[in-house]
Amino acid sequence: MRIAFLTAPEGVEQIELTDPWQAAVDAGHQPVLVSTEPGQVQAFNHLDKADTFPVEEVAGEVPAESFGALVLPGGVANPDALRMDERAVAFVRAFFDQGRPVAAICHAPWTLIEAGVVPGRVLTSWPSLRTDIRNAGGTWVDEQVQICDQGPNTLITSRKPDDLKAFREAFLTEFDKAAAA
Repeated sequence: MRIAFLTAPEGVEQIELTDPWQAAVDAGHQPVLVSTEPGQVQAFNHLDKADTFPVEEVAGEVPAESFGALVLPGGVANPDALRMDERAVAFVRAFFDQGRPVAAICHAPWTLIEAGVVPGRVLTSWPSLRTDIRNAGGTWVDEQVQICDQGPNTLITSRKPDDLKAFREAFLTEFDKAAAA
């Protein structure tokens, strides 16, 4: 399965990009780095610059239909920038419209809120987003990972880097179910 990993040009939490990416590769999937601009993505280790990664596709130029699933890594600045980009928000919304699975970790649900896909859903995130999620019509839970199928697609969410093992196991299981359907 081709899996889109959507990030802003700057601000993605490196471990939340690289750990799920490697899990997807190890499971035989094809991860593809999608961003809002061509070139490189600057990752961060919390507030410190980390590595850069080459952008393979640009949101707004590649259709969501060309992917079987979407992963939204976190970092504070990353989803904040994504939610301000109409093409990124439309790209995310398309996965929900098409019933394709989406996995989001840490602050990434900010982009889901902007896409208008949170009402009626149960999800987790970095704790500071709980009020935002509730105000957007979702139910926030404090769990390592939350799988919600109360909508047009399966939504897998997780809180933070410490939860990455549970996050990758959950999204790989759900993505495999979607691929088999």
